[in-house]
Amino acid sequence: MQLKALLAPLVDRMGFELWGLEYRAGKRSALLRLFIDSASGVTLDDCTEVSRQVSAVLDVEDPIRVPYTLEVSSPGIDRPLFESAQYARYVGSEARVRTQWPVEGQRNFAGEILAANEDSVTLRVDGKDVRVPLDAIARGRLVDDITAGGER
Repeated sequence: MQLKALLAPLVDRMGFELWGLEYRAGKRSALLRLFIDSASGVTLDDCTEVSRQVSAVLDVEDPIRVPYTLEVSSPGIDRPLFESAQYARYVGSEARVRTQWPVEGQRNFAGEILAANEDSVTLRVDGKDVRVPLDAIARGRLVDDITAGGER
C-alpha cells in the first residue's frame, strides 16, 4: 500500500489535509516527512498529535522496513507543491521548480505560475512562457515575497 493512500484518510479524519509527503530512503534508515494543512492553520500541537496518530498506524501496518524518522509540519509560507491541483490553486504566484531532466535546455526555473493541468505546469520565466511536464518535476515550491527579496 502506498504511504499517501494509507495516511491521507487518517489525516483527513483529524481535520487536516495531507498536503504532501516526502520519503527519502537511505541504506540504513529513512525519513518520512508529512506536510499537513487546514483552513485555520496548523499549530505545533496539531503536528504533535498527527505525528502520534500516524506513528501508531505505521507501527501496525509496517510499510517502512527500515528504521525511520517521522517529521510532521505545516507546508509553511514557501510551501512545497506536489500535485497539479496545488499548482493550479496558486496560479499568479511565484514558484521555483527543479526538474529531473532538462526542459528547454535547463533544469531550474523561477517564475509566475500561469496554468496547471494533469500533464504540465506553465510558468512565465523572464518574460517567456515555459511548459514543464509534471512527470519531469523533481521539486516545486512557492516563493514567498520575503525570500524573493520583496517587501511586506
